[in-house]
Amino acid sequence: MIIALGSDHAGFPLKEEIKNHLQQKGIEYKDYGCYSIESVDYPDIAETVALAVVQGQCDKGILVCGTGIGVSIAANKVPGIRAALCGDVFSAKASVEHNDANILTMGQRVTGPGLAIEIVDAWLAAAFLGDRHKRRVDKITALDRKYGRCLSEEKIDGQ
Repeated sequence: MIIALGSDHAGFPLKEEIKNHLQQKGIEYKDYGCYSIESVDYPDIAETVALAVVQGQCDKGILVCGTGIGVSIAANKVPGIRAALCGDVFSAKASVEHNDANILTMGQRVTGPGLAIEIVDAWLAAAFLGDRHKRRVDKITALDRKYGRCLSEEKIDGQ
């Protein structure tokens, strides 16, 4: 398994904690930035990580910003991504089991490093349950196809 990692400047310290944890566990990762606390725009990093996941370069992704909200919103704009903002272990596990989440997002300013590591471990250990949940995830995929196709064929806001 290869994990795509990314953060903006506000999430950089927590991303580094997660990266060290993955190294200690022998889990392969690719770090898509940022690489310091110098200001960057989180949508750029979220898009890069999301594309690495949907294009198969990485199996899953983890994104961190100040709250986890911005990177979650941005990553979920990429068809095929199911990014879940998780601030607790139960939600992390359920996001994979029920929603087949392929990107975990967290917030540096709202989640301490100890809890973040527990969330990462639970998220990585969880497996999609399929069954009735597959039907629901298939409906999410259908929305990606329906609206992703429409947006690529039509001009947005008259542009």
